[in-house]
Amino acid sequence: MAIRTGISLGSNLGNRLANLRDARDMLLGLNPTETSFKQSSIYQTDPVGCPSNSPDFYNAVIEIDYIGTPHDLLSSVQGIEWHLGRIPTAERNAPRKIDLDILYFGDTIMDEDVLTLPHPRLTDRRFVLKPLADISPQLILPGDLSTVGEHLRKLDTDEPEPSLIQSMW
Repeated sequence: MAIRTGISLGSNLGNRLANLRDARDMLLGLNPTETSFKQSSIYQTDPVGCPSNSPDFYNAVIEIDYIGTPHDLLSSVQGIEWHLGRIPTAERNAPRKIDLDILYFGDTIMDEDVLTLPHPRLTDRRFVLKPLADISPQLILPGDLSTVGEHLRKLDTDEPEPSLIQSMW
């Protein structure tokens, strides 16, 4: 059975728009029914928690239906990052060509060293909540009581409002 899954896409090196398109296209290859996906607009956002002088990010969120386990998806997502040129680095939140995070995996709740679902900082990050609210504002994450839209409205952060870059990509 397919599980509705949310994945965030970010890029702040190289051709950011092309990087997001390439990642999206590869993620859609994991989708058993390519017509059942959603994608947000692309937003430009300030780098959050990154080294000083890091370039701005392009961020988006997609939802796909996935058949497999969360660990299978994590392995696939990491393979896509590697294929698209993400270079592992010891520096936390270093600039990167592509960054993919699993935001949620159906109703799954898990907290392991390699994977926590839903993503532990999802509701604290405007650069994730804004694009997610584009496609699923009424979504209530597993273990939560508020919708994504409510989390976005209540968000208390210094992050500036994301700038819309492109709706159709």
